[in-house]
Amino acid sequence: MTMPRGWSYRYVGPAELRELVRPDREGQGIRSAADFDERISARTAEELAEPFTFVVDRTGILRLSPRRREHVVCAGGQAVLGVGEISFRKESGQWAIDEVSNHSTGYCPDAGSWPAVAEALDRAGIARRPGFTHEVLFRRCPSCRQLSIVREQDFVCVFCDEALPREWNVDRLGH
Repeated sequence: MTMPRGWSYRYVGPAELRELVRPDREGQGIRSAADFDERISARTAEELAEPFTFVVDRTGILRLSPRRREHVVCAGGQAVLGVGEISFRKESGQWAIDEVSNHSTGYCPDAGSWPAVAEALDRAGIARRPGFTHEVLFRRCPSCRQLSIVREQDFVCVFCDEALPREWNVDRLGH
């Protein structure tokens, strides 16, 4: 199931991580190619060597933070349209995506969040792929209510061995 356009995801992770949210710690907004060039050129080679934490906020803006910053902090505690980890490389003089995933155990987004991520990347002037390079499937077990990552298409809860739904069911916040 692909989530409807404009679908947002709220934070479903540990409460203690939400307590880390501060207005001065949210991710840097990337509204254009000029924004991206300015932000990325200020990074060291070591910083560029590892992925960034990213969110696409509810206005469609890409926000980047250092990898070790929690997604909920990058998002300022707000719901998001997309979320994951991303790395970049220079390709023919232009910035491009090296790797991009929807991996966030705090938001557990559906893989159908890609269109929101793609639009934010296009706005930022970053060459992209047609989808996530690493797609994570999150499901909530209907029996024990635990969150699980589906591995190798094995839709079975790792906590109680019950069947997991084929469709994303973590948290239906809506538009």
